[in-house]
Amino acid sequence: MPDRNHLIGVTLDENSLGRGSADQEHERAVAIYDLIERNHFALPGFDGGPYLAHLALVERRLSLEVRDQAGAVLVTHLLSLTPFKRIIKDYELVCDSYYAAIRTATPSQIEAIDMGRRGLHDEAAVLLRERLAGKVDLDRETARRFFTLIYALHWKG
Repeated sequence: MPDRNHLIGVTLDENSLGRGSADQEHERAVAIYDLIERNHFALPGFDGGPYLAHLALVERRLSLEVRDQAGAVLVTHLLSLTPFKRIIKDYELVCDSYYAAIRTATPSQIEAIDMGRRGLHDEAAVLLRERLAGKVDLDRETARRFFTLIYALHWKG
């Protein structure tokens, strides 16, 4: 029997999250694709996967609505984004530096910037797993991909 503890789809609430520019929409689509392509996502005490996720913004919190394959809502978790503000801000600065460095920096400088970016990405993944502990079980790589999506939702382009 295949592993049922994974996401098979992610949708975004356009009313609360809005639509972005073409670049923003592309980044969101890539983040969703990467998340769906390979993930471990489980609801503790529930063996009903695979799952669908619907993301929305509710009173400045991220609403993570987990649904079964048929679309029936199983549970909704509201995730405060406040603990992620510093990481998102720092991540954006490092990403901007990385893209600027690609044009002019040496490979070792680019690698150093990328190591910083990966470190922030890992820090965000740990925080996400802590914030969802007992509610949603994510492995490290899924948490990293999920943070990429959260970042893409905030990215200004």
